[in-house]
Amino acid sequence: MQRRIVVHRTYSHHHESWDEATTKAKAFTSNLQFEEKIVMVTGNGLNLQGCVGNIDRIPRVGFEGLCYLDGPQAVNRADGVSVFPSGVSAGATWDRDLIYQRGVALAEEFRMKGAHVMLGPVAGPLGRHPLGGRNWEGFSPDPYLTGQAMKATIHGAQSVGVQTCSKHYIGNEQETQRSQSTLADGSIVEGVSSNIDDRVLHELYLWPFADAVEAGTTSVMCSYNRVNQTYACANDYLLTDILRRELGFRGYVVSDWYATHGTAEYANAGLDMEMPGAAIPDVPPYFGANLSAAVLAGHVSEDRLDEMVTAIMTPYYLLQQDSADYPSVDPSLPYTLAVHELGWDAARSVVGNATPPAGLDVRGSHSSLIRKMAAAGTVLLKNEDSYLPLKDKKLKNIGIFGNDAIAPTDGLTYVNEGAFEFGTNDIGGGSGTARHSSLVAPLDAIQARATEVGAKVQYITSNRIISANNFRTIYPLPDVCIVFIKSRAKEGNDRLSFEADWNSTAVVDNVANLCNQTIVVTHSVGVNTMPWADHPNVKAILAAHLPGEETGNSIVDVLWGDVEPSGRLPYTIPRAEADYDIPVTNLTGQDVGRYGWQANFTEGLMIDYRHFDSLDIEPLYEFGFGLSYTAFELAGDLSFNKSSNAPLSGIPDAGAGIDLGGNPDLWRKLLTGRTTVRNTGSRAGAVVVQLYVSYPGDSVPHGTPPRILRGFEKVFLQPGETRIVTFPLMRRDLSYWNTENRTWQIPRGRGSLVKYHVFS
Repeated sequence: MQRRIVVHRTYSHHHESWDEATTKAKAFTSNLQFEEKIVMVTGNGLNLQGCVGNIDRIPRVGFEGLCYLDGPQAVNRADGVSVFPSGVSAGATWDRDLIYQRGVALAEEFRMKGAHVMLGPVAGPLGRHPLGGRNWEGFSPDPYLTGQAMKATIHGAQSVGVQTCSKHYIGNEQETQRSQSTLADGSIVEGVSSNIDDRVLHELYLWPFADAVEAGTTSVMCSYNRVNQTYACANDYLLTDILRRELGFRGYVVSDWYATHGTAEYANAGLDMEMPGAAIPDVPPYFGANLSAAVLAGHVSEDRLDEMVTAIMTPYYLLQQDSADYPSVDPSLPYTLAVHELGWDAARSVVGNATPPAGLDVRGSHSSLIRKMAAAGTVLLKNEDSYLPLKDKKLKNIGIFGNDAIAPTDGLTYVNEGAFEFGTNDIGGGSGTARHSSLVAPLDAIQARATEVGAKVQYITSNRIISANNFRTIYPLPDVCIVFIKSRAKEGNDRLSFEADWNSTAVVDNVANLCNQTIVVTHSVGVNTMPWADHPNVKAILAAHLPGEETGNSIVDVLWGDVEPSGRLPYTIPRAEADYDIPVTNLTGQDVGRYGWQANFTEGLMIDYRHFDSLDIEPLYEFGFGLSYTAFELAGDLSFNKSSNAPLSGIPDAGAGIDLGGNPDLWRKLLTGRTTVRNTGSRAGAVVVQLYVSYPGDSVPHGTPPRILRGFEKVFLQPGETRIVTFPLMRRDLSYWNTENRTWQIPRGRGSLVKYHVFS
């Protein structure tokens, strides 16, 4: 069944619209009975509606309930949906407009499935450690790049009338012991505590959440972990002092699923909604009846309960989700959810033996956007002697190698969301994964291209055979050998190795020893070491990340030059694993005692390229790097214009008040940088011009990174074309967090304040 996608009218996230929506929400709340208010703040995970999170209907007041669906890359546990490029691929595009379009398209599918809330985008984990199991859901370990991607996604998704849930707030930087657990003897082990000082919190991990709030995100999901010894969902400093008072957040805070471990202390700290609520038989939620009792006992005020309900309903009215034309929940969702989680036999016992309805097909024409974005997020890391793009006239025999080249042998849906041997890796595992309705594997797309030009395709897709150096089925030797390797990750586990999976180093080495013209394509959740990168027969390397369902078509587009490679690394690739010096706490072992899991963020602000810069470590491929099939150069010096000649205070105007994102003075433009870039090559292409800020050494506290990304623009140029690129710099872009005065401060000192860098 095909349901036509209709884009909802654009909403406004300006102050007046929030005020109007809050007024309506207060009126709604005042009309509720006490127990109905409890219903509004407690998930009902057992009502078989088919959504991963549900707020029940209240027929007496005409409220139809709320539906929450995962995840940030696709509608999870649903049929007839698209699988989009993951967050790491979106970040690698460095393209605000494409990320915005992705947000629009994702929300269109969520809306047509009947979801009110899309559980994303992801700013946490930011990516403190490259082995973090959920890094791929987010965009980059750089807070500025992630913040820009958050804003673009939120603006796009909420323009369709779907709420965003910015997550996971905050310090959720590892999966290992991320939450409370119970040992076999019944003793409790608390979740890891991310111990972060206030400057690092503000400048690194909070930065993209501030962008999300300023963009109008309607809800924030608090994370599983503790922060400075207190669970994030019970941390009044994080939820009330920072999120509401400092950042001016006007939506609601929802817990991550099962991240609530108490009642009054959580509600009073600023948690507005518990999820999933009543999802485990015989285990009552911490809200629900327990919250009702806490209010009646005076441990939580009824005013606080009213605040919670009002906060939840404000986005509902803001995005006009009370309109009569808002789609109802796809009736197939209870079945796909049950089959996904339980299998067919168990699902029938839960949802009954009725014939499951066909899922609404909400994909529309999104495959073209997915293909375009997947290519744009592919980073060309090496191209020796301009070997790429491939030339059809010279190719009569193509060799394809590696278990990542083919469609998954277990089917379109990854039942084993962890490591699976055979099948291309286009999305990670866990709540952020998806059920494919279609998937174009690399081998299939290459065979289709080869048929057009009359080329032969040979292949071996068993890494075990390749790593055993068994190439007896290959004859004659291919003109070019393309190796596809992968690196998998999923929610609940952190990666154990920087190298790609399934003996990938031996696979690449053996193919390169056989074939003088070898290309390596990685489909990876993030950072990999590449010990084979300098092999003389490895002519080209492409980091294709997690490109979504059009993975094969998009890589063919780049390999053959139908699309210019324009991706840039959103992280740093080291020469050796030891170049990264940040541990995942107790990655493989159990600590001692209930409160033993402590992650001390002693590296401060020095993660990713900041770490490499501060220790003068030369990476294999640096943050922001990427090659093209053409060439670019800066055609002029960088200049700056002040927005005002008035004297500039070092701190923001305290009298400016608080709006979405915090003090409005922080978001005021102070400078505009300007430079010129030219395409000096023979092909059209895109370049990402990147602006970095460096502070005078005598003007900032110890621990300040040598350079910080504070601007970028992706510019498409025809051969010989020149374009002026501008970088607006706001007060917050030029400030550091002063922990003594608890405010943002522009440094004062001698020397150059701003430096810039561009890859061309």
